[in-house]
Amino acid sequence: MNGILAVKNSIISLISEAVAQAQQTGKLPAVSVPAILIEHPQNQQHGDYASGLPLKMARATGMRPIDIAGIIAGFIPAIPEIKSVTVAPPGFLNFTLSDAWITEQVEAVIASGECYGNIDHGKGKKVQIEYVSANPTGPIHVGHGRGAVLGSSLALELKAAGFDVQQEYYVNDAGNQVMSFKRSLYTRYLQQLGIDAEMPAEGYFGHYMIDLARDILQEEGDRFHEMPADDAIEQLGIVGLRKMLDLIRTDLNRLGVTFDRWFSEQSLYDSGEFAGVLEMLKKAGYVAEKEGAVWFTSTALGESKDNVIIRTDGTPTYFASDIAYHYDKFVRRGFDLGINIWGADHQGHVSRMKAVLQALGIDPARLHVIISQLVTLRRGEELVRLSKRTGEIITLSEVLDEVGSDACRFNFLGRSADSQMDFDLELAKKQSSENPVYYVQYAHARICSIIGLARDREIDYTDGDVTKLVEPAELELLRKMLLLPEVIAQVADTFEPHHLAYYAQVLANAFHLFYKDCRVVSADLCLSKARLKLAVAARTVLARTLHLMGMSAPECM
Repeated sequence: MNGILAVKNSIISLISEAVAQAQQTGKLPAVSVPAILIEHPQNQQHGDYASGLPLKMARATGMRPIDIAGIIAGFIPAIPEIKSVTVAPPGFLNFTLSDAWITEQVEAVIASGECYGNIDHGKGKKVQIEYVSANPTGPIHVGHGRGAVLGSSLALELKAAGFDVQQEYYVNDAGNQVMSFKRSLYTRYLQQLGIDAEMPAEGYFGHYMIDLARDILQEEGDRFHEMPADDAIEQLGIVGLRKMLDLIRTDLNRLGVTFDRWFSEQSLYDSGEFAGVLEMLKKAGYVAEKEGAVWFTSTALGESKDNVIIRTDGTPTYFASDIAYHYDKFVRRGFDLGINIWGADHQGHVSRMKAVLQALGIDPARLHVIISQLVTLRRGEELVRLSKRTGEIITLSEVLDEVGSDACRFNFLGRSADSQMDFDLELAKKQSSENPVYYVQYAHARICSIIGLARDREIDYTDGDVTKLVEPAELELLRKMLLLPEVIAQVADTFEPHHLAYYAQVLANAFHLFYKDCRVVSADLCLSKARLKLAVAARTVLARTLHLMGMSAPECM
């Protein structure tokens, strides 16, 4: 159901037709008309929607914007959805929705149920979202958790917007870091056997490597010690990577994050895909050999420097893998759009990635990169700097243990990805209106309690008369409920899922104010039925909003 979007489109059409008529009758000069945009006025007293088109037309027409607005308004006919069209200085057209049309939407929301808010914005376009993709050389930390929530929430919202979405984790199981992991694990394994072995200088020194080596020794015995060292490093490393990926999957599942595909970096080399793509770049004239290495000549495409593809020792860089991986995304698998969510340390990788797509004949605009900034944990005013359990990074698992999945998800979604964020662990656990997670979920639980009370009193709301919903708090709640399709469209246009977290708080606030001002179950049976029907519709929208953020909608708290 997307009634409100249909109304927005109707308003745009009405303005366009009114301008055309005004020009045909000579009331307005026959100048070109800018794109017609409508938005919500900052002051709600000015209506539900506003257009600043007259301001844009002022210079071309030589007229005052307020006069242009008055002329256009005079040609806009009455329609059932709109109560009034007014003009406001310095030249805005303001539209107020009809109360009767607003209350009619209660039935439409209830009828839509779990599909409420779904729109056909994407028209089935194939989108791949690749996120987290942390090296499987250790447990995922809080920063990865933010990217995980951004990606999984965006996937839910793009599906609701009509896109065909695939979620993917790119497993970095090739390259120097993985080799360092394997050597480190082999050393820790030998140490568990009582053998004096020295950790490699570039090794992974986290305590988790000791735990991993101990687990493998208990499960596999000392069989790796019987092998030649190179074979043992490789085979033990494969077991270790598999167990580390299992740990990552477990932590992500706890956060409500699942992937449609786990894509192996190593497969790009084993399948010959990388070699084939490198040959394409050579034929296109974008590869040079200098200083003993193989380079992508990105300066030919406007970059400030060329980039190494294969090092002097013959090993490919992670940029090399990314070239083949993105060719696979856009050409082999045919995604219309690829969305990558990367950490702040990957900012410099974006432009060269787009340059290499251009070199391969792929429109760089098909790749959209979201940079997820750092997360700072604190308890009130105190910063949490290190893991109490390991003395190292703060793992996602530790935060989930402390505050739970819903609080993690809402907090990670609470700010735009490009903003650094503070995550207050104490606030996330508070059961009060100070905590936005609690505030939003409590609104849903409160509605469930009201409906339960009506059920106990055997009140059947299904024949409730929604025309009785005339109080300002009732209509304001309805107005906020009707915005969900717009918010989904906004997320689909901007790839910014934080808009939904903001909307959830606005919606919850509207419900709490309605609850304060309007007694739902009262001695007036007819009014009770109408308000119960509104409450059921509000529960539908709140639950849908929470589920689109990957959160639960509790029935009691």
